[in-house]
Amino acid sequence: MQTAARRKGVVTTTTNATLCCCRLALAAATVAACARSPQASSPPSPEAAAAAAAPTESATAELRDATGKAVGTARLTGESTGAVRLVVHVDGMTAGNHGIHFHAVGSCGAPGDSVAFAAAGGHHNPLTRKHGLENPDGPHAGDLPNLTVGANGSGDLDTRTALATLRDGPTTLLDADGSALVVHAAADDQKTDPSGNSGARVACGVITKS
Repeated sequence: MQTAARRKGVVTTTTNATLCCCRLALAAATVAACARSPQASSPPSPEAAAAAAAPTESATAELRDATGKAVGTARLTGESTGAVRLVVHVDGMTAGNHGIHFHAVGSCGAPGDSVAFAAAGGHHNPLTRKHGLENPDGPHAGDLPNLTVGANGSGDLDTRTALATLRDGPTTLLDADGSALVVHAAADDQKTDPSGNSGARVACGVITKS
């Protein structure tokens, strides 16, 4: 009787241990499966989904002086909001601050024209505002901060503007007649219409979609 009881006890103990191990294994498997499962998340808003799906717009311009010599480059990148990031680098230009603007026509004319780069027209201004980032009646859609050139003749501008866009719309730089980027001889005072007293046009580049 004692042996049977002991045997029964052994069997009972072994069975309980096996059940315990099975439960632990099942719990571990459940935890691992949960860890592998993707977490539930809210669907993106229609605006965020549209921004993610929209292609990235970009454009470039090669800046040349009035003799036709290449003096710089510009890269334009459209942002999800429609704003434009502009990165400009120039070499071989006069030191100091220079007005720089988007102009209304995608043409720089022929080197040696009596009025340099007149073919680019006036500032990009489809909303008919006054000139200057500090003008209470402005600014033009083509107005930008000054480009600073160092004593070595090199200069850089990295800026963002929400005044113009590379997308379709009234302020687009990529309309039927295109646009140009023009650098001026003097600083832009950001107040005086029509071009901030920034002087002659010394470099120009046609903006081309890339």
